[in-house]
Amino acid sequence: MATKTRKGKASTVRKTKSKTDKGPKLKKQLSPMHVWAIAFGCIIGWGSFINPGKKFLPNSGIAGTTIAMILGALVMAIIAFSYAYMVPKHPKAGGEFTFTKACFGKKLAYVCGWFLVAAYLTNVPMNSTAIGLIVDGLDGPLNILKWGFHYSIAGFDVYLGEILLAVGILILFGWLNIIGVKKAGFIQTVLASTLAGCAVTLFISGIVAALTKGVNLEPIWGFDKAAAIAAGATTANIGEFAHLGTQGILSAILATFAIAPWAFVGFDTIPQAAEEFKFPFSKVIKIMLIAIAFGCFVYVSNNAVAAIALQNWPERVMAGDWVLLVAAEEMLGVFGKVLIGLGVSSAVLSGIMGFYLASSRLMYSMSRDGYLPAWFGKIDKKYGTPKNAMIFCILISLSGPILGREALGWFVDMSAIGASIGYFFTCAATLVTMKREKDKRKGLKALAIAGVIFSVSFMILQLIPIPGLSGVHFGNESYIMLLVWIAIGAAFYYKQRSHFIVEEN
Repeated sequence: MATKTRKGKASTVRKTKSKTDKGPKLKKQLSPMHVWAIAFGCIIGWGSFINPGKKFLPNSGIAGTTIAMILGALVMAIIAFSYAYMVPKHPKAGGEFTFTKACFGKKLAYVCGWFLVAAYLTNVPMNSTAIGLIVDGLDGPLNILKWGFHYSIAGFDVYLGEILLAVGILILFGWLNIIGVKKAGFIQTVLASTLAGCAVTLFISGIVAALTKGVNLEPIWGFDKAAAIAAGATTANIGEFAHLGTQGILSAILATFAIAPWAFVGFDTIPQAAEEFKFPFSKVIKIMLIAIAFGCFVYVSNNAVAAIALQNWPERVMAGDWVLLVAAEEMLGVFGKVLIGLGVSSAVLSGIMGFYLASSRLMYSMSRDGYLPAWFGKIDKKYGTPKNAMIFCILISLSGPILGREALGWFVDMSAIGASIGYFFTCAATLVTMKREKDKRKGLKALAIAGVIFSVSFMILQLIPIPGLSGVHFGNESYIMLLVWIAIGAAFYYKQRSHFIVEEN
């Protein structure tokens, strides 16, 4: 490449490369085990322990949830092959954002990156709001965190005690990410391993409980929770409100399948740390597939255990109980309660740690290329981490404990649509790259095409109300939040518009 055009202008590509490659670098400190722990810890958060009673069992039942999660895992595995193909070609922080920029240009890269920020960063405050719920569920009537100044948002009481504990944990784990990714990776590995151990123990306990006292899986496709509550239904007559027939069963499966991008978001955080791998990129696909498989097991197992252990689980669901906690305590007594506390705490903390890492690396990458202010792209000279981006993530995440758990439940949909957009661009970038490089592998091309189709399908299910399918698309609050996020993104785009000028050849 010439260093200068005929008009005497320096090459734009040369400038971009210089800006990106000079200065302090991210240190290569992550082992395969560290990366697996980051992915698995991000996939499994508070939702796998809380949602069996709040969403999965009423919306989809044990059968619908199992089918939806297995299908979701298979789709994520298909999409993972596109990630594994693109990472070695663009081994830089930024992941999907970097892939999109290389294949589709700056404007679409910004769209992809902006929605990925929503997918990753919103998971940190969401996980932080579960900390108070964990303590509240485990301490019984003591209410040790329900003290001090308090208020209510979306029907959920927020107490000063809960805020202070969550804020302390958010700052601590943000600081751990700043002082070195290797230390953070070790802690993440311990948390993820503990989480997996707790899930396996619960699963074995559920099997024993099923063999000794029988199970009540009805209604296996879930039920209309709102109608059942309004009618004062009990377990004895819950069948009157069950999802039945082809349409009911389809709705049950799709209600959970539609949020699979949120359920499995986390395996795609692996490319965000690509610059910090100290192992061959050939291992990426294995790490992703193992993380997805572990995640699927935990979702299906926790949901099944909640139903298997409780003969009256529909009544527990309608009462708003923490169904999995009640089930574990009924099976194992105090040890079951401790097991749930340890498992969900590991899930929440590993989620905070992993999404901190993914969010900060994404914003660092976007800043390095001029999409965000240069302040976000500063690397700490001592620790080799994007310190300023991490500080920003911490500050944004502190909104979680203040707003409360119910208000942030809307971010589940935001995370799902952000992840779906990231999946779409990665699979599409794979197809473009294969065409450019004349890669003739038909199997990989078929997987990439399937990934594009599935990603678009997820977006349609999330955004467009389909007659006859209840509980699948966004709620009203989620549509409002989506519009607000788009407006904020448009404002940033306008401010940084000089960076989106089409490059000269």
